[in-house]
Amino acid sequence: MNILIVYAHPDAHSLNAALKDFAVARLQGAGHTVRVSDLYAMEWNATLQAAEIPEQVHHRADILREQEKLLWADTVIFQFPLWWFSMPAIMKGWVERVYTYGFGYGVGEHSDVRWGDRYGEGTLAGKRAMLMVTAGGWEPHYSPRGINGAIEDLLFPIHHGILYFPGMAVLPPFLVYRTGTMDEARFAAVREQLGQRLDTLATTAPIPFRQQNGGDYQIPEMTLKEDIAPGRSGFAAHLV
Repeated sequence: MNILIVYAHPDAHSLNAALKDFAVARLQGAGHTVRVSDLYAMEWNATLQAAEIPEQVHHRADILREQEKLLWADTVIFQFPLWWFSMPAIMKGWVERVYTYGFGYGVGEHSDVRWGDRYGEGTLAGKRAMLMVTAGGWEPHYSPRGINGAIEDLLFPIHHGILYFPGMAVLPPFLVYRTGTMDEARFAAVREQLGQRLDTLATTAPIPFRQQNGGDYQIPEMTLKEDIAPGRSGFAAHLV
């Protein structure tokens, strides 16, 4: 497979850096072709410029390079530390600039019977995506009754809105908690777990999000039909 890792951590000696290096070596050792967009090392400009708004037809060279990588990849891994309950700003800026109109959104027919190619369809349909996320908190902190909220809910805007929206099939995330207590033995265990996930990128079942144009939603209201997940609401209602 062609695998793109979009990576965001400023410290070349961090846990994230070590996991990224391990992932690259593991994937290449399995015969995959790997490319890395190391956003801090690239000094990626995270600020969307006025010249990049939808009305502009010319995209900047840095954006076109990243779009080419996305089109090239069979699987995209987004790796980052969970900062303030989301991805680092530099990665969010990568999304805002690379997902241009006609590439990441604004694709397909918009009518009374179809509201664009999105949520399971779109430019990146047929590709797989996975998050590799580190967090300083304990795993129970991110449980359904934990103080930080369920990790599935925290990552829903990224999984559903950034990865699934332009068409990618979204794999369950690889999560590392309590990063401040990482000794050699635990790091070895984490690498083993990560290696198993990387070895099964092509076969792991994706998160079963509902397709927008699959018949579950009323168009153009884009709400679930009354007979779909009756009595349920919130993020979980959009899972089959």
